[in-house]
Amino acid sequence: MIIDKEKKYLLSEAVELVKQSAKAKFDEGVELHLSLGIDSKKGDQQVKGAVHLLHPVKEIRIAAFVASSDKVKEVKDAGADLIGGEELVKKIKGNKKCNFDLAVAEPSMMKHLAQIARILGPRGLMPTPKSGTVTEHIGKVIAEFKKGKINFKNDQGGNIHQLIGKVSWSDEQLIDNIDIFVKTIGRNKPAGCKGIFIKNVTVASTMGQGIKLDLTKII
Repeated sequence: MIIDKEKKYLLSEAVELVKQSAKAKFDEGVELHLSLGIDSKKGDQQVKGAVHLLHPVKEIRIAAFVASSDKVKEVKDAGADLIGGEELVKKIKGNKKCNFDLAVAEPSMMKHLAQIARILGPRGLMPTPKSGTVTEHIGKVIAEFKKGKINFKNDQGGNIHQLIGKVSWSDEQLIDNIDIFVKTIGRNKPAGCKGIFIKNVTVASTMGQGIKLDLTKII
């Protein structure tokens, strides 16, 4: 099997090649790498948002910061893994441990979360209204993330990297997730970005070679 480094493959072809080239003894992840034509130093050209993948990539642990007993039941029913109010904030402040992948909070808790912003922030765990993780509808948000909703954001180099599935998945599952993710990014072009927005998209397994995608059939 030879992969042409310069060729841009159709999505179905790329997925097939990714699966064929994955030789590790573990179930490799399938990753997307998008190179964007933005100036990442400018605040008005940041690309961030959320997308609901049709097939959840992995189980995530969600911490819910709530202040009232009725909210405790709501987030518990929605599937939150760690639930608490001021006492949870104090615990994290003391041990500096964050054994969760995502944090959500009701607005009244944000004044307390300010105490641990320096702990959550560097780990990308600080809830924010823009990401939809600070909300009165906290149970609904937790349920959405449990079903496959993910946040995305460009890095300092103007790229987006996203785990999209596993090599063991069916071609259809991988194609579904790649298609919806790339299309969502395409709809989030900043007004200040001129010229080509999505310059290149590469798909690869964790240990495999990158394969360029032909975007003409996607966006």
